[in-house]
Amino acid sequence: QVQLVESGGGLVKHGGSLRLSCAASGITSSMYTMNWYRQAPGKERELVARITSDGAEINSADSVKGRFTISRDNAKDTVYLQMENLKPEDSAVYYCNAVHKIWGLLEYWGQGTQVTVSS
Repeated sequence: QVQLVESGGGLVKHGGSLRLSCAASGITSSMYTMNWYRQAPGKERELVARITSDGAEINSADSVKGRFTISRDNAKDTVYLQMENLKPEDSAVYYCNAVHKIWGLLEYWGQGTQVTVSS
């Protein structure tokens, strides 16, 4: 059974920091590109950051560049999202997503973790 379990969300003040974790089980995470998405109420789900299976390629949304950092530890089957200088507009449910690096239609989602940034 494949599971992606996010943790680390919570309530933080404007300018604060949080570190999200996504622990994968039931898959060999080194075969997957890992992504962080977020969805705020009434808005579309958007891609925040992605990291390729070997960590060689990283992309992030313009809205979080310079503030959020994605990383991974394949030995622990875990991907992280370090979020700095958080803003109220970063408030959303953050989801972890795994996409197989060869069979792109094979993908999994976590249940999400809430991040709320107070002004």
